[in-house]
Amino acid sequence: MSAYILGIDVGTTSVKAVLLETGSRSVAATHTTPTTSDITDSDVVKAKEQDTGRIVDALNRCVGLLPGDKLQRVSSIGLSGQMHGVLFWKALFGCDWSNGDFFTVRDTSQLITWQDGRCSSDFLSSLPKPDSHLSVATGFGCATIFWYMRHRPEFLKDFTVAGTIQDYVVSMLCGLDGCVMTPQNAASWGFFNTSSNQWNIDILKGAGFPLHLLPQCVPSGGLAGQTCSDWHGIPAGTPVGAALGDFQCSVYSCMSARTDGVLNISTSAQLTFAMPPDFKPPKSPRPDSSISYFPYFEDSYLAVAASLNGGNVLATFVEMLAAWMKELDVELTDSCLYEKLIHCALNQETSDLRVSPTILGERHNPLCLGQVTNISTTNLSLGHLTRALCRGVLDNITSMMPAERLQQAGVSRIVASGSAIARNEVLRQEVEKAFLQPVVYGQNADSAVGVAMVLCDLR
Repeated sequence: MSAYILGIDVGTTSVKAVLLETGSRSVAATHTTPTTSDITDSDVVKAKEQDTGRIVDALNRCVGLLPGDKLQRVSSIGLSGQMHGVLFWKALFGCDWSNGDFFTVRDTSQLITWQDGRCSSDFLSSLPKPDSHLSVATGFGCATIFWYMRHRPEFLKDFTVAGTIQDYVVSMLCGLDGCVMTPQNAASWGFFNTSSNQWNIDILKGAGFPLHLLPQCVPSGGLAGQTCSDWHGIPAGTPVGAALGDFQCSVYSCMSARTDGVLNISTSAQLTFAMPPDFKPPKSPRPDSSISYFPYFEDSYLAVAASLNGGNVLATFVEMLAAWMKELDVELTDSCLYEKLIHCALNQETSDLRVSPTILGERHNPLCLGQVTNISTTNLSLGHLTRALCRGVLDNITSMMPAERLQQAGVSRIVASGSAIARNEVLRQEVEKAFLQPVVYGQNADSAVGVAMVLCDLR
């Protein structure tokens, strides 16, 4: 009888769960549930927060909709999720299992997400210099904790544990009294040395950082524990992997050769390739560098251009047009408007209009905002603007990781995926123009599948 691995990705806007059949490594069932968890009434400037209870409710609904007979034959559970963010809870009191075979949230904070912008450049420059090859940016867990130390120290007194949202779920499933974290998530928090796999304890202690909030580090691909209770038919005692980064898992799901470059454009955008097995990152960060080196598996690294501006830019454009039309007493749904814009752009094969879409800045250059240039009377149509915006998203990510860098690394093809690419033919056309290497589709980057594949390969 077949056994399955349950792979879960706790994303920025939705939760996805898959059941991977262990023998064939094929997806036997899958479901995605939107979280609708954004908090819009925060009193903190540039805050990006989500309601933890809504995320966990979406998680329970999503898993509960998978086939019950297959859930009973789950042999292990893997989780990935949105990196950088931070959630706080109380040890042993972070959830309630009294409702039966699922847990609900108790005594947790809201989730401060990776998109959080409360840490200004001046604030970040006032923090101690990390012993790490990775810079610290706003939205990173340690930076957010430093912000609370300085602005709302009483907030931290209510909690004893901190982690990413996926770390929290792992802790609750296993009934842990603390938090375990892999280097993939720890590196995304800042103040973590990936060479020694240790937090910058001395540096943080000298700055008065609440060290008790730092999770215990365990290897990427290792286990965190076993389920402490039956969960949607999955038996108690089922092994649970320590949570992984959604980016690394998405790459794992579609990088079939070390010579593949992977482009993913969903909410944000990432372009990456694998570094040689013997690569060691630099000892100190280069804050102005657009390329970072993310820990992957088995002490290897990915070279990553991680842009904050991807499908969210296109969504903002649609929302802006919809708001303008509403002011003119004309209303269209966002989805209908999006389809019409794509149709207009498909009829406009090229445009001399130039759009720099960095409306969210970039981590290596947070003050670089969006621009529209080369405007003339002949390129003001929606077709021109949509085409130029799609090209601008590609121009931005390829400026962060130029074609020459990909060639030098021996990248022989580009595996392109992501929700924005899947639904936007214009964006796909611009992807194929942007690279010298052939572009292939169909090997979709999928974090939920990737985390299940990791556990399957490491069984």
